This record gives sequence, structure tokens and C-alpha cells, in this order.
Amino acid sequence: MTSRLAFCLFAFLLAGCASAPLDTAPAAAIDAWQPVLLPGKPATRYSREDKEGRKAIAAVSEQSASLWRRQAAIAPERVGAVHFSWWVQDLVPGGNVADIDREDAPARVIFGFAGDLSRLNLRTRMMYDLAEALTGEKPPYATLMYVWDATAPVGSVIVNPRSDRIRKIVVDSGPGELRRWRDHRRDLAADFRLAFDEAPGALTSIAVMTDSDNTRSQATSWYGSVELD
Repeated sequence: MTSRLAFCLFAFLLAGCASAPLDTAPAAAIDAWQPVLLPGKPATRYSREDKEGRKAIAAVSEQSASLWRRQAAIAPERVGAVHFSWWVQDLVPGGNVADIDREDAPARVIFGFAGDLSRLNLRTRMMYDLAEALTGEKPPYATLMYVWDATAPVGSVIVNPRSDRIRKIVVDSGPGELRRWRDHRRDLAADFRLAFDEAPGALTSIAVMTDSDNTRSQATSWYGSVELD
């Protein structure tokens, strides 16, 4: 497999499977979350901890990338507001979510959406088929991430350099808010339309991710609950 192909498969898998068994339990149910490894990547360590009075998931990345994910079954008309929080120790040295060679972030909250895969171009559909053959999972039709980046301005919409089916919205930037809880409320449906210029399909997966594999560095963050209105 070429390095370019491996990068594409890694990107496609970030939000998990759109066709896996679905679960309608509340998004805050910690026991519904599971670690998800990425092919060829060391795993970020996720564990339950208390952080400054909150129950949280600690994420420790040492040149690693993997997800802490739960499945969902939220119909398109029910995709509305989302609340999430994170506590970031430090920025990823040299990380930049717009740069293919430095695409690391200390904190991400990731949403996978279903959709009509036949609308995608032939190359993308072929990559999806290959990803499913290699991993047993069909990638989501579209993936929306909220990220903390070192330099990109808050509000930036960034297309993933490895796949235009993954798009990111920067909600924290730079070092000014490090080492404190950051609480965010977003209109998920509106943000999806902003990023993809179409209405969202069903929400099929929710994940958090702290990664430092591309920069070969380290990152530590904590995540509070992810709750949908």
C-alpha cells in the first residue's frame, strides 16, 4: 500500500463506521464509548478520571493516534445543538490541522454522518470500498470535527488535506485558554451546512481524539461529556 493510500484510509476512518449497529442511549453514557484503533498507528491512551471537579476521559498521546468512540442513531431532523467540553494541557508542538504533514491536534470532537454514497465521486467510492475491505467498516458519508488548533483563527472551516469528506471547524485556537475547562455549545446542523454546503444526514457516530503521530510529539487532554439537545 502506498503512503498516500494509507493516509487516505486513516483519514476516512476517523469518525468510524456509518453502517455499524446503532445505539440510541444518551451520548453522555460513558460505558457506551469504546477505543478504536487506526491502522498502522500507535494508540492514544484513554481512561476515566476526575479533572478539576468533573468526570472526564483523559487522553494521553505519545506519537499516537486513535479514537474514543460511541455509535449513535440520530435522525436528520433531530440533529440540533451539541454541548461538549475539553481541558488541554499544551498545544501540539508544530501541529497544524491544515497541513498534511503536521495534521495533529490536542483536542477533537468528531461526528460521523450517513448519506447517499452514490453521490460521491468514483475515486472516493473506490477508497471507501477498499477501507471497508481492509477494516470491516464503511466510512461515514461525511465527518465534521470541532478542533483546537495552534494558529488557525476561531471559526475557520478547514477541509482535511487527505479527504474532502472530513471537514473541521476551529473552536479554540492558540495557547490563551490552555489548562482550564472550555465549554462549547454548537448548532451541529448549522455547522454541517456551513462546512459541507448541504443538510446533514443521520448522525451515526460521536468520537473524541487526541493525536500527535504526525509531529512525533506528545499531547494530553481531558474531555467532558458530549451531549445532544
